[in-house]
Amino acid sequence: MSQPLGLDELTHAVYRFALGRPGCTAEDVLSGLDAPRDAVRRSVDRLLDLSLLRPLSGTLVPAKPSLALRTVLQQRQAEIISKQQEFADIKEAADRLAEEYEVAQPSHSGWERLESQAAVLARMERLAGRATAGCMSLLPAETVGEEALLARRPLDQHMLERGLSVWNIHLESVYNDRAALGYARWLARDGGRVGTVPTLPMWLVIYDRSTALVPIDPRNPAAGGVQVSGAGFLAGLVALFERLCETMRPLDSRSCGAQDQPTPMEKEILRLMGQGLTDDAVRKKLGVGLRTARRMIADLMERLDARSRFEAGANAVDRGWLQPCACGSDRALPARQERPSEAAAAPAPGTLRAVSPL
Repeated sequence: MSQPLGLDELTHAVYRFALGRPGCTAEDVLSGLDAPRDAVRRSVDRLLDLSLLRPLSGTLVPAKPSLALRTVLQQRQAEIISKQQEFADIKEAADRLAEEYEVAQPSHSGWERLESQAAVLARMERLAGRATAGCMSLLPAETVGEEALLARRPLDQHMLERGLSVWNIHLESVYNDRAALGYARWLARDGGRVGTVPTLPMWLVIYDRSTALVPIDPRNPAAGGVQVSGAGFLAGLVALFERLCETMRPLDSRSCGAQDQPTPMEKEILRLMGQGLTDDAVRKKLGVGLRTARRMIADLMERLDARSRFEAGANAVDRGWLQPCACGSDRALPARQERPSEAAAAPAPGTLRAVSPL
């Protein structure tokens, strides 16, 4: 227990010996301890240096430690204060170098290509560290693997600790991913805002509504990203995020609506079917397995009493679940009683052209 004072076991034993034998001499100590005499002498000298033993008329008198060690404690306190000041000086110098680094970075007009996931992460660290308002993120399933979450979490935590806002929107399929769901719930508990939507167009991170990171190829996250800035770019990206915020559900608030009404995910499935997407393409958009997507599609077909996807779209419009398309070259569906026969109008299996996005 005397190690912090630099006292080994033998030196401590010498001190205890002197405490127990008032008026003992150095020879008493040398002969009273079962240890080499040279080692005992070094221990006595160490106690004399610390003023824990004081010579008095040929005897060794133990001193009260709190008084004897006052000078030692004061010296050690001064050393600690000096180290603290040294640390503060180093930190200040590092901060100045960081500022110089930021100033020296080349400015880019509108956009900068980041050729790898590592480069995207490095840029996220830089932008998160400089953020003054917060960030907003769209996180499709392919961008929220466990490694990506481990990289994002300290950035989000640092922004939250600085009082900034952090908004994340996940796919509704996040409830099927333990790691992603754990990260989302952690963020929500620590003050972030987290919601879910049926589908997301791509991954996206916006910092301070002034700089954004978007994918080079939305279908291949490993391809890297692009940093974009400027009012024109950001106005559209912020509007996209805010539009999704209007339709998102807060995390863990998946309440069921009326029994006959479709959920937002089911409406999205109908919309994707209306675009002619295959079952595999639908499940990729939703971030779910192929079996799950097929089960949900089959359930919708049964609820709509439809024998084909075309009929499912028409019935969904009739029920008010979807709005008929009135854009582009697609012609809006007429009322059900005016619709041509399904045999004549039905397209090839697996397609549905008459349903419009919500």
